[in-house]
Amino acid sequence: MRNTLRTLKPAGLATTGLTALGAAGIAATALAGTAHAEAPAKPAAKPAAIESAASTAQHVSMQAAHAKKAQKADDQQAGGKYADNLDGWIREARAIMAKHDIPGSYEGIKRNIIRESAGDPNAVNDWDINAKKGTPSKGLLQVIQPTFDRFHVEGTPDKLTDPVANIVAACNYAADRYGSMDNVDSAY
Repeated sequence: MRNTLRTLKPAGLATTGLTALGAAGIAATALAGTAHAEAPAKPAAKPAAIESAASTAQHVSMQAAHAKKAQKADDQQAGGKYADNLDGWIREARAIMAKHDIPGSYEGIKRNIIRESAGDPNAVNDWDINAKKGTPSKGLLQVIQPTFDRFHVEGTPDKLTDPVANIVAACNYAADRYGSMDNVDSAY
């Protein structure tokens, strides 16, 4: 290494302020590709970006497994009996949606319900532009009557504030307009 540094110095390389680590780096660079270069003692560590990508892939895989497990639980509801609560309404709606090829994950539906009505199937918006025109948004996913009528799915009650009918109609509308309820992140 010393010979390499001496060889480089006369060529105009100033060593003022050069640290030992920097000199070693220069020496290694000067020797790279020659018969004198040595192989690294141990393999280089994975770059953080590769480890992060692997971690992200593992997280996505875990989410997919969770979604599959949730779907299986939905499909295995005993005799079609669902709890009379938000969880049961979403699960029943998803079972009906599956029969009609209407997309929407449990998580996407619940996220929108919480934002729109805080889970109250009797919620009514009496202040927005729809309400001022005489058609207030109602139910878990705050649907107006004309939208409910157009996107109502046969086999669900024909009542705007019925929790399951409201979810299925809203998801049918969201699928038509946005591709899925999962793609809705604000008032729709």
